[in-house]
Amino acid sequence: MADENVTDTENTTVTTEQAAAPVHEEQASATPSQPTPASMPKPHAPSPAAFAKKPAQHVAAPAPATGSYTDADVKAAEAFGRVDDNGTVFVKDGDTEREVGQFPDTSKEEALGLYARRYLDLKGKLNLLAGRLKSSNVKAHEIDESLKTLAEETAEPAVVGDIAALKAQFESLKAAGEAKKAELSEARKAAVAKAVAERTEIVVKAEELAASLGDNTNWRSTADKFRSLFDQWQQHQRTTVRIDKAEADALWKRFSAARTTFNQSRRKWAQARDNERNTAKAAKEAIIAEAEELKDSTAWGETSRKFNDLMDRWKKAGRAGRNEDDELWAKFREAADTFFNARQADRDQTNSSERENLAAKEALLAKAEALVPVADEAAAKKAREALASIQEEWDQIGYVPREDMRRIEGRLDAVDKQIKAVEDAAWKKSDPEADARKSSFEEQLNAQLEELSAKIEAETDPKKKAKLEAEKATKEQWLNAIK
Repeated sequence: MADENVTDTENTTVTTEQAAAPVHEEQASATPSQPTPASMPKPHAPSPAAFAKKPAQHVAAPAPATGSYTDADVKAAEAFGRVDDNGTVFVKDGDTEREVGQFPDTSKEEALGLYARRYLDLKGKLNLLAGRLKSSNVKAHEIDESLKTLAEETAEPAVVGDIAALKAQFESLKAAGEAKKAELSEARKAAVAKAVAERTEIVVKAEELAASLGDNTNWRSTADKFRSLFDQWQQHQRTTVRIDKAEADALWKRFSAARTTFNQSRRKWAQARDNERNTAKAAKEAIIAEAEELKDSTAWGETSRKFNDLMDRWKKAGRAGRNEDDELWAKFREAADTFFNARQADRDQTNSSERENLAAKEALLAKAEALVPVADEAAAKKAREALASIQEEWDQIGYVPREDMRRIEGRLDAVDKQIKAVEDAAWKKSDPEADARKSSFEEQLNAQLEELSAKIEAETDPKKKAKLEAEKATKEQWLNAIK
């Protein structure tokens, strides 16, 4: 499955050494010792200019400019060569001597120095590759191309210098190059594994989001999270190493499946939401129709309960969409306000009469409170008769404001309780059974006091005697209380 036109891009770094062209041997010709064009070597030997014009893409790095080595370096290289009287230049190559060029029209020193510098330039290329192998951004194909070029240049180089050391250095570079390529291969494997793990983490997050979808999902927030994960996916493709296509496609398939699950679920939710809103709208329109029928009713209590029921149904009906909800609510509120405003006007009128009733009852209350306290049974009887008359008139007055009802009823009850207390006390005094119980208890106390007096008389222990005296005093108080 295509990554929605998203393509992986492997980062490549073009180094200065790769981009730079090799230093041409013409640079060396700028020195005073360079032979004139008339004294160029014979066709069988490569000229410095021809050597310099080798394809740049096969050179590991630019050769060092003439002058980066010392005269002592040149002299040390010259020790491996000679020039005969005809201007032919030879170099010691192992146990043999090999002709490398001919400059018949120059001095032997100039010819030998030229080929010694060519040796040092070639050695500089090897040194540059050795340094390049230590770089962290060298590429395997760069190593292969550089080694191929240097293999050709060091096979039978037209230079004067320590050829054996040059070839030994090249062989060492080959081994180092292979080791570097192995290191790069392992690093790439690690980078690919890391990239796969990072991209898998993005996929797992998307799958977790898809798995968590439900009735309580915040769809807008979740959509933002999926968008962020997709941006991360694209950024990862652009900035990390290319991974195996099959593995990349498999991961994309999983990521795309999670997004598809989300998109389908969101569409279902949106459809269900629209259905719910349509249902809610129909329910609220029905409620509004009922409210319109009730708004002119004067059955205040019953209609108030019906409006409360309509409000409960309204809350349970659900949302019909913000704009439509506002319009529907305005219609319902208008009908409800019509009724409740009328009820309030009636209540205001009722409150006025209730305040008049309150004033009348407070006047009766003053008369009732003047009846107490009562001193005896006869006074209580007269107070009871007067209170009964007051209560009869009280009941005929009617309602008072709700907030005052408990206060005034409580004060009237307090008067009734005071009168009743005197009545109860008089009744208890005339109750035969109560007198019998009192007489029996009095006899028991008198007997106990006589017994305690005898014990106190006979007791010699001060502590025990004091305890008995305390008990006697308590019982004497009980006796006095019931007399």
